[in-house]
Amino acid sequence: MDYKFLADKAIEAKGISHPPYSNFHVGAALLTEENKIYLGGNIETSSYSLTICAERTAVFKAFSEGERKFKAVAIASDSPDFCPPCGSCRQVLMDLCGDIDVVMINHKEELKTLKLSQLLPFAFGDKDLK
Repeated sequence: MDYKFLADKAIEAKGISHPPYSNFHVGAALLTEENKIYLGGNIETSSYSLTICAERTAVFKAFSEGERKFKAVAIASDSPDFCPPCGSCRQVLMDLCGDIDVVMINHKEELKTLKLSQLLPFAFGDKDLK
């Protein structure tokens, strides 16, 4: 699937990020099965442990609007390379979105797409809680 439109939205979402301490902007665009897109930007606080990543911002926005089925998430950052989701975001994405496509965009606006299960093999999940 061509995710260029989703990548463009992730790049746009960098503009809504709030990283006053790291100055590292990250934008995420989460695509639902109904082709609705939720944007998220990273939001930092002076207590870094209370900071939230762009991916989780997008997921929580979508969930708060009642969305439950997703196709893909795109991630753009200030890094010159492809920026994968952090470990916390990988877990949240797997738990709440399932094994969706993860589209990473580098500074040349090239795309790399992997399944979330490739980024989080042997994921812990609800099956482990039974």
